[in-house]
Amino acid sequence: MTEVGAGTLYVVSTPIGNMGDFSFRAVEVLKGVAAVLAEDTRHTRHLLDRYAIATPLVAYHEHNEAKTTPGLIVRLGRGESLALVSDAGTPLLSDPGARLMRAAVDAGIRASPVPGASAMLAALVVSGLELDRFTFYGFLPRRGKERRITLDEIAALRHAAILYEAPSRVGDTLGELVAAGAGERQTIVARELTKQYEELRRGTVSALAAYYGSAPIRGEVVIIVAGAQAPTGPSEADLRLRAQELRAQGHAPRDIAGVLASELGAPRNLAYRLAHE
Repeated sequence: MTEVGAGTLYVVSTPIGNMGDFSFRAVEVLKGVAAVLAEDTRHTRHLLDRYAIATPLVAYHEHNEAKTTPGLIVRLGRGESLALVSDAGTPLLSDPGARLMRAAVDAGIRASPVPGASAMLAALVVSGLELDRFTFYGFLPRRGKERRITLDEIAALRHAAILYEAPSRVGDTLGELVAAGAGERQTIVARELTKQYEELRRGTVSALAAYYGSAPIRGEVVIIVAGAQAPTGPSEADLRLRAQELRAQGHAPRDIAGVLASELGAPRNLAYRLAHE
């Protein structure tokens, strides 16, 4: 239940490059709240000045969110509305804000999204890959067991994986995906989306690992890796050979058909036919 008399916590998306990608509603909200919570107040000040927004800025980032959150909840509870922004794109996606959002929900504070630019979705819609399902990983763990586990998970994924990466690490990360078994998967590296030097480079993971391993780049990067193809299963010749082995061991046709279908994934009608040959 929303707390009576409480303010609203707005989650406001900001441009990821092109300043024209800022909505009229976002400008109105930022002008109307008591304060704008920003990762880097100097960076956000340029955006606010561009749109003549005089609202006070409050620094809110990973280094002060634990200390700052209780006071912000108090302000919201007494009726002030606040807007949370990130340096670029949609807040909370690989950006600070989750602690504040959880605290606001727990306190019964109303939260309202003000949608807009998102590097993740911008890259996805121009990827040319299947869009029906995807998993967003954000920035991968930098090292150790957790990173290896995540890379193996991406290599086994049957749908698209989206990740952010620092430009200096793109080649290394793609190379690690090759080592994990994803080398032949289609991928896209999207760099500097909506900006002057926007670049979309497509190819296999192996090909792009080789390219970015020798071509240092700059700017914000999104990597999308296509899902792995479902295994095709054994051929009919393999199934026939297995049926012959089972028959030689004295198994009845009914049992042979069951093994071919349940253990090897053969269609029932094919398993029945091979079992009775």
